[in-house]
Amino acid sequence: MTDEEMMTCAEPGRQIERLRAIMHRLRSPGGCPWDAEQSHGSLVSNLIEETYETVAAIKTGDDRNLEEELGDVLLQVVFHAEIAQEDDRFDFDSIACGISEKLVRRHPHVYGSSDVSSTDGVLMQWEEIKRAEKGDEEKPYLHGVGKGLPALLRSTKLQKKASKVGFDWPATDGIVEKIEEEFGEVKEELAKHQVGESASAELQSEIGDLLFIVTNLARKLGVDPEIALEGTNQKFLDRFAYIEKGLKKAGVSLEDATLEQMDAFWNEKRAEG
Repeated sequence: MTDEEMMTCAEPGRQIERLRAIMHRLRSPGGCPWDAEQSHGSLVSNLIEETYETVAAIKTGDDRNLEEELGDVLLQVVFHAEIAQEDDRFDFDSIACGISEKLVRRHPHVYGSSDVSSTDGVLMQWEEIKRAEKGDEEKPYLHGVGKGLPALLRSTKLQKKASKVGFDWPATDGIVEKIEEEFGEVKEELAKHQVGESASAELQSEIGDLLFIVTNLARKLGVDPEIALEGTNQKFLDRFAYIEKGLKKAGVSLEDATLEQMDAFWNEKRAEG
């Protein structure tokens, strides 16, 4: 083992060295077969999973779990850096250097002569610097925003950026009216829909419009739609588990239960709050 691998947690300030040395050993001949077989592509699901598990830890306020999950996210960064370094494309140092340089460039109010002092001003300045760096001044304002994100997250990001230049609802009343309008259009398309047939492109489009404007309302109210939806997901899980438990006590399996039986337990749990 190298000196870095033999370090203990009693040596603060050098643990990144230790982690990188361990990752290098795992990828080297005689290391771990699984780690050696991985690529950027094969690790995508791991990166997404670890990120969401970190978010879950933040929501619960469990510091020990958060510390562990942040370590798992850091491992993903070190893993990708090691893979790239093997082909002399980039490495962990260049990653760290790149983000450090970016932070300095995009904080001229801290490291330069900019006199921006408000949060809104800082965010606008960041976007202006970002567009200049990427050569996006001549491209559409929303070019590349949220690319690769899940649709719900991307819709929020698109709306937030548009709002920075004033393209936003002045009040929630207008958004609520728009929700009612979009829901009406969904119902119109639904009336044309035949039971058992696939949804038409028009119906899919109208449902997309409805989801987008509901997301807009959440953003306007300061509600993170991803967190709000996850809360509802958990509520659904809890209530369905109650249904399953109730049916089991009644000697009825989920597969054999009627909708009326399941609704009875659902409403019973719902009444509890």
